Amino acid sequence: MTQLESAARDDEAFRLDLRGWLASAYARFAQDWPGRADPRNLDFRRAWEDTLCANGWSGLGWPKEHGGRALPLSRQAVFHEEHARCGAPLGVNLIGHGILAPTLLHFGTEAQKRRFLPGILSNREVWCQGYSEPGAGSDLASVRTRAEAAPGGYRLNGHKIWTSFADRAQWCFVLARTDPQAAKHRGLSFLLVDMRSPGVRVEPIRQITGEAEFCEVFFEDVLVPEDGLLGEPNQGWKIAMAAASFERGTYFIPRLVRFAQELSQVRELALRADAHGHVAASSAAVRHQWARLAADSHVLALKSQRALTGAMRGDPPGPEGSSTKIHWSEAHQRLLELSLQLLGEDACLADDAPDAHAAELTHAYLWSRAETILAGTSEIQRNIIAEQMLGLPKA
Repeated sequence: MTQLESAARDDEAFRLDLRGWLASAYARFAQDWPGRADPRNLDFRRAWEDTLCANGWSGLGWPKEHGGRALPLSRQAVFHEEHARCGAPLGVNLIGHGILAPTLLHFGTEAQKRRFLPGILSNREVWCQGYSEPGAGSDLASVRTRAEAAPGGYRLNGHKIWTSFADRAQWCFVLARTDPQAAKHRGLSFLLVDMRSPGVRVEPIRQITGEAEFCEVFFEDVLVPEDGLLGEPNQGWKIAMAAASFERGTYFIPRLVRFAQELSQVRELALRADAHGHVAASSAAVRHQWARLAADSHVLALKSQRALTGAMRGDPPGPEGSSTKIHWSEAHQRLLELSLQLLGEDACLADDAPDAHAAELTHAYLWSRAETILAGTSEIQRNIIAEQMLGLPKA
């Protein structure tokens, strides 16, 4: 047996053991949950994330000296795939686990690692990301939030928006302008901000789903101690770009698993409606839409595998991620639009709908309207593709 074959066999054994544990643990967790087990409920999501961390399923790729498991990227990918496949929801501390922790490991001082990594590993401290602003959006180089040198650190003033889970977070990493005279990208610093500091104000934003996962955050003369600076002053852009690359190999895995699951649900809806003689469901147009979405699902899986392979080789991140982001977000919106077309009036009945998947798909449809905006709008992603992949001049 070759080394490659042996590694593949070990990965498959890891997958089967993990699948069995997840099936048992998640079923038991949902059964023991007081009231109705709702994967959309943020308390439910946080408690399940706590359970995963308590059972050693955090810090998967971290070095062992920092409490991690030092798993290769291939096994981290297996975890994300199997976790999504069992139906368990994403957590509320994704920013802490997926972005801030690897950024700390790469750029943090030993004191910063000792201070912050244990809280992330245990899920005791939730992090949010202070990037987007009302006047900047996806254009991070245009942020106006400023941090001015002050005795003992920096005075932070500004306004962030679309900050996920800021009302639940204990900490926020903030991209702020520390040198207003420097060129856009060169005057930014990366600050670690205690959300309990005087001068921090959080206002949840009510979404069309009725939830409030996103928030506005206001910083008014907030003192950030000197040890809250990650990396060097005015090197925030470099750190932010590196932070964005750390999830490159695994970010889309749970989303694409969910895409395939929703595609199967939509197919069941179409077959059931067709059996009842619903003209809309049996039309050639519906069959064509479903076939196109099935092709999207397959191609997205191939793109995800390519990104994972590149990350495992140590290739630098490239603009291909923008192609995957646009493809996934726009295809997912088309998929959920088709689901509502097939559900008809049942889509308006929420939890009282006769179809078991109706409320789930309707909620997903409403939430999906944000997917072409978050993590970089489709317009920004198309500009990246045009400039970096096609060599077109800047607009």
